[in-house]
Amino acid sequence: MRAFSIFSTPQGLSGPGRQKRRHMLARMGLAWLAMMQVMMFAFPGYLRSDSMAPDNLQLLDQAIFIMNWISLVLTVPVVLYCAWPVWGGAFGRMLRGRVSMDVPVALGIVAAFIPSVHATWTGRGEVYFDSVTMFVAFLLTARYLELCARQAIGVGGAHAVIEAFRVSVTQRANQLAFWFVVVQLALAFVVGGIWYAYRPEHAIGVMVALLVMSCPCAMAMAVPTAVAAAHASLSARARGPDFDMLRLTQATGRVSRQNLYASVAWHLLMAPLAALGWVAPWLAAVSMLLSSLAVAANSWRLFHRQTRARAGDWQPAAVQG
Repeated sequence: MRAFSIFSTPQGLSGPGRQKRRHMLARMGLAWLAMMQVMMFAFPGYLRSDSMAPDNLQLLDQAIFIMNWISLVLTVPVVLYCAWPVWGGAFGRMLRGRVSMDVPVALGIVAAFIPSVHATWTGRGEVYFDSVTMFVAFLLTARYLELCARQAIGVGGAHAVIEAFRVSVTQRANQLAFWFVVVQLALAFVVGGIWYAYRPEHAIGVMVALLVMSCPCAMAMAVPTAVAAAHASLSARARGPDFDMLRLTQATGRVSRQNLYASVAWHLLMAPLAALGWVAPWLAAVSMLLSSLAVAANSWRLFHRQTRARAGDWQPAAVQG
């Protein structure tokens, strides 16, 4: 039997679905390319220290000034093209009086990009172009995984059972994600205001880190990746007796809850550290990617265990211990 992969384009995928997949891949690739270049140009800024010799410090500041302008040029297409789905999603939901995960993402990009442009223009202040490009690249990576997972579903009786289960679980997950975003946004602005009152030079960095962490990417992937693993299990092996479907559904629900609650726990752990100023914006973006990859890996465990199980003996994929 041919190996199953969520990255393989489904044969029955519609034209718009294929186009959406290609556009997402193009945006993700461009964002990663820009991110690597911007991080390279941001490196001189990490070396700067007031303890350096005056001549060396002046030469380094001139290099940083030039590198910041190059970084700005590289970041503009990331903000305008790569992050275009974010702008569309955020404005569309806000016009309908709703808050989605695109809203904190858009606010995080604006909060980091606009002050960075001002600092580059005046030659004074911190820039966060590396954090912006890293955030967008990691976000698009998580969303591409989610898109592949949602498109890699089968059809038929057994697959319909899994889809019905997905609908019921997704409603609860979306409700939890909504309140999570609302609380995180409020926390970001309150903490940012406090930092602005006492240490204004660190206020933007702290608020950007909190806004980046308010993006529930891992939470958004929690159910789709587990459901995609269940569909993959059905496609990769012959279906057993009816009670096997019940066990597969139970295992899928268990993995979905693990993904969802572990994502919430990770955010609750990192948010206080970011509020204290211990998490830089780029590190917040890395933590977002790691939590998303952890969700994908846990869902893969479901597929791996089910496909290795003996015929007619579905095994639960819950994390032991």
